[in-house]
Amino acid sequence: MQRWRGYDAAPGGWGRSVVTIGVFDGVHRGHQATIGHTVTRARELGLQSVVVTFDPHPAEVVRPGSHPAVLTEPARKAELIEALGVDVLCVVPFTPEFSRLSAEAFVHDVLVEHLHAARVVVGDNFRFGHRAAGDVALLERLGRTFGFAVEGAPLVSTDGTVFSSTYIRSCVDAGDVGAAAAALGRPHRVEGVVVRGDQRGRELGFPTANLLCHRFAAIPADGVYAARLIRRGQREPLMSAVSVGTNPTFSGRERRVEAYALDFSGDLYGERLALDFVAHLRGQVRYDSIEPLIAQMHQDVERTRKALG
Repeated sequence: MQRWRGYDAAPGGWGRSVVTIGVFDGVHRGHQATIGHTVTRARELGLQSVVVTFDPHPAEVVRPGSHPAVLTEPARKAELIEALGVDVLCVVPFTPEFSRLSAEAFVHDVLVEHLHAARVVVGDNFRFGHRAAGDVALLERLGRTFGFAVEGAPLVSTDGTVFSSTYIRSCVDAGDVGAAAAALGRPHRVEGVVVRGDQRGRELGFPTANLLCHRFAAIPADGVYAARLIRRGQREPLMSAVSVGTNPTFSGRERRVEAYALDFSGDLYGERLALDFVAHLRGQVRYDSIEPLIAQMHQDVERTRKALG
């Protein structure tokens, strides 16, 4: 898969293409259907498939301070999109200047002049251009003018719930990692670099990796989870019991993500790890002494083995 930074990175002599556009945070099952439809149509027509996405999230530029929690970091999002068979991932820097492009200018500059779109695949709720003034009806009218067709992307839902990034964020925020996984088509992942913490886990017999995560990362609700811990360069993940919260037994104030890797001994400091959250085990509890906390941690480990076994 080619990766372009900006649509003006399209090479000279670039032919026609089938394009889909969106933030695609999470690359969830709905996104997968849209991108998959784009790839299929491009192959049928003998054209290149192009996914156009944006960095940073448009909300942060249009409404500073409103950046939503991020389900997939840029590198992970690119990996997931590449796995769907896409020919080109075009990441457009979403600047204040770009945000002021009119809907008509967006179509002309991006889709026509640079990407030479023959087909554009979008969802029914697609909006584009300055102040999101453009909709699918306008895109279709402009397509007739500039010579490209517009195709609707299939919606993916279950029990009447349409899968969306907003819905998945609400699941993660509530700690319902099972529902999030159902919509994503895989477990929700949180990544971070292991940094030194208070080392209380080591003193209790459960040394944990304290992850420093991206400030916008979608962290599950406070509680204890069963997760698979992935290390770079290692094929097999480790079973892990993960605590998210402030360590109320020790009157902690800083919210942390701490992972205890089962059946592992070694040093993880400085490593970049990924945690795939599989099951919510329990909420955070404040204990009056250390002994019941240690007993509970043993139970958490056994429940983790069962959840991941």
